[in-house]
Amino acid sequence: MENNLLALLLLLPFCGSVLAFSLPSDRLRPLLLPLCATPHLALTFLVIQSGRPLTTANGWIGVDPLSRLILPVISLLFLGCSFYAVGYLRCRIAWGNRNFVGCLLLFLSAMTLATISRHLGLLWVAVETTTVASAPLIYYNRNRLSMEATWKYLLLGSVGIALAMLGILFIAYAGLAGGEHVSLQLDDILHGAANYSRPWLRAGFVFLLVGFGLKVGFAPLHTWKPDAYGEAPGLVGALLAGGLTSVAFLALLRTLQIMDAASEAVMAREAFLAMGLLSIAFAAVFVVRQPDFKRMLAYSSVEHMGILAIGISVGGVATFGAMLHLINNALTKGVLFLAAANIHRRFGSKKVADARGAISLVPLSATLFLLGFLAITGSPPFAPFISEFTILQGVFSNGHFVTGGLFLFFLAVIFIGMGSTVLSVVFGTPPEKTGTGYENYRDTFATTGVPLIMLLIIFVLGVYLPDPVRHICADAAALLEVRP
Repeated sequence: MENNLLALLLLLPFCGSVLAFSLPSDRLRPLLLPLCATPHLALTFLVIQSGRPLTTANGWIGVDPLSRLILPVISLLFLGCSFYAVGYLRCRIAWGNRNFVGCLLLFLSAMTLATISRHLGLLWVAVETTTVASAPLIYYNRNRLSMEATWKYLLLGSVGIALAMLGILFIAYAGLAGGEHVSLQLDDILHGAANYSRPWLRAGFVFLLVGFGLKVGFAPLHTWKPDAYGEAPGLVGALLAGGLTSVAFLALLRTLQIMDAASEAVMAREAFLAMGLLSIAFAAVFVVRQPDFKRMLAYSSVEHMGILAIGISVGGVATFGAMLHLINNALTKGVLFLAAANIHRRFGSKKVADARGAISLVPLSATLFLLGFLAITGSPPFAPFISEFTILQGVFSNGHFVTGGLFLFFLAVIFIGMGSTVLSVVFGTPPEKTGTGYENYRDTFATTGVPLIMLLIIFVLGVYLPDPVRHICADAAALLEVRP
């Protein structure tokens, strides 16, 4: 029964993708997205409701506390984006959507496989598949800038995944040099990691950190993000910022588990801390006076990946805060990217100078964009305030006062920088001519319902944290805090 559930989780979106490529109707094809995403979320809840680990007979795929955290995040986010996509693609029926719908469902299948992989080789294949599946989504607008963004994404993503492959090979050789049976199955590695050759293991960790860190978008490995997020459709940006980065971060957490099991946690967590602080610093520099509000969201993604890394590096209660922040970041990014997509559609431009006064033209989208900004910058009563405050509590309680001071300083700079851009878009004076957008576009439930529901979830999680969510985050944090 358990094996069947895991197989269905993988096969449902994959079969939906095959059907999407073969279905001739451009009008009916987008309906496959919610038709596959809804049972996928239902199956996800069936999988995570059990408190014990689920593993297939060969041990290559399975569900542990980290999987239970990531699976509902990507499934819920994809479900919201799938309903949004139906209305979005209906407005662009002349563009065709065969590749778009097929690649979206393949993307969900690949993210699911990466989340439940318990074999480093299979994890590598799944992460690489997410790159291949998402590249055509970035190119959907079919212009020079989207072409440039797609090639940049593919090139840098391929470099990252190649470095990750070297890291996996080094870890395998570390086991061979340490006299252990060579295996890439995660449980086998964790069992024998204490005997692995230290130089080879450390080299493997560095390559994995850089390789998967490029997919996460840590600075200075983030250079693909502003172009990809800026040129992709809004729903694709939401899935990249909330889904793909979460899956890639999970891959990094697997490497941290290995280093913990080998008693090399100090080196690993110091590296996470350095990447986290550097990412927040880069975001603070580039978000100030940012003229493109979708690229601004890309730098916000760099910031929050850095926040996650800092929480993991500090440990203790900060790890719980990081696990909760992963959920909050994904859903809040969904609000921001979908609201930004509506504003972009109305004005026909992502430039702040061309898209001012959105509150008077698309009031609901502008309000969602403003509230999403307040949420993502850690303003109460939204959930990111709780998770960021928990991380800060862990930082200061563990004596990392310099880290805490820098953290607060960069957060303040980012708040001011993002606020300047967001307020200009929302409350500025509308231009006389609104570019080449849909001048007759108005907010509808089809385009604003999904981000509104996501924002309500973020608000509820900020006011009251349900016990199931608390337990999932606590179990994931406890797994990362295990010491040999």
